[in-house]
Amino acid sequence: MASMTLPKDNWETVPADEAGFDPDRLHKAKVWLDERVADRKYRFEIVRGGKLVVEWNHRVERDEKLAIASTWKSMLSNVLGIAVAEGKLPSVDAAIYDYWPEYMDVPEGTGPKDGRYAFPKDRHITFRQLISNTSGYMKPGEEPGTVFHYQSWGMNILSHAVAHLYGYYDAQDPEKSDGCMRLMREKLAEPLGAAWAFSSGTMDLHPSARQHIFGYGTRISTTALDLARTGWLWCNYGRWGDAQLVPEAWMRDSTQVAPHIKAHCPENDWLYGNGFWSNSEGMIWPELPRDGFHSWGAGGHYTAVFPGEELVIVQNPDPLGVRGGEGANPELIELVFSACD
Repeated sequence: MASMTLPKDNWETVPADEAGFDPDRLHKAKVWLDERVADRKYRFEIVRGGKLVVEWNHRVERDEKLAIASTWKSMLSNVLGIAVAEGKLPSVDAAIYDYWPEYMDVPEGTGPKDGRYAFPKDRHITFRQLISNTSGYMKPGEEPGTVFHYQSWGMNILSHAVAHLYGYYDAQDPEKSDGCMRLMREKLAEPLGAAWAFSSGTMDLHPSARQHIFGYGTRISTTALDLARTGWLWCNYGRWGDAQLVPEAWMRDSTQVAPHIKAHCPENDWLYGNGFWSNSEGMIWPELPRDGFHSWGAGGHYTAVFPGEELVIVQNPDPLGVRGGEGANPELIELVFSACD
């Protein structure tokens, strides 16, 4: 693993046939895509074995940085695991209240909408429940750890809590706080050689909404090639050359369907781990490897990873508007697999 192929300033390229693909069948995947995109833009990359096999750019420049929306939640999962490894937390099962109690300071009438505020039950939420979208934060009737409900508010308070562990977030001065953006830059982007652009912002809510608590979500903009760097890190379960940037055990745990989702939620919810969409139960790509997983951001920003195949597939953006739990444009992913020799 120490000698794994890594991109430097640029990716080393390799012909499709040398990377284990049938070039003609891979071309059929591009034809399939082009027949459906009309005038929409896309970027599509395939990395195998740490080398760039395919780079298709349509109506968008390769160097343009695009906002990747909720893909940042997978990066947040990474920095949560790093925080535990660095001794900032004893465990991801620690109660968030013990480390950042400010998240409970959202009384009725100050949440994002009517009926949404911090309930007494929310005092028991753990870091793991937040990263797995099972916290029930500010949602009436959803006990922590029992309902899979994809939301951004819980991820925002998780990012603030983790940043607070390092002294990077002050709820009284959010606009001057580095927040989790600094952690992602220091712990991920810089070691990977990725030139991500960072910002944070709030949503257009009513004047009483305490967005300094549950708002100020992280925003990352990147090229497809720099997003592929993250995918290759994930494909190697957090290892980058000689450095284990993200704890391997946490990466493996994060990319499996969360056990409490399997224990408490209906089977059609068995597709999320800790910040990643997971195929471990075959619910995303039934015919594809169970070690597959992907990140997802609105607008079709996907990084699909298949460690057993040493394969990373990036869409930044996908032009067809496929949603997250539906598998990172599954028909296109399956066409790529059909081209594998």
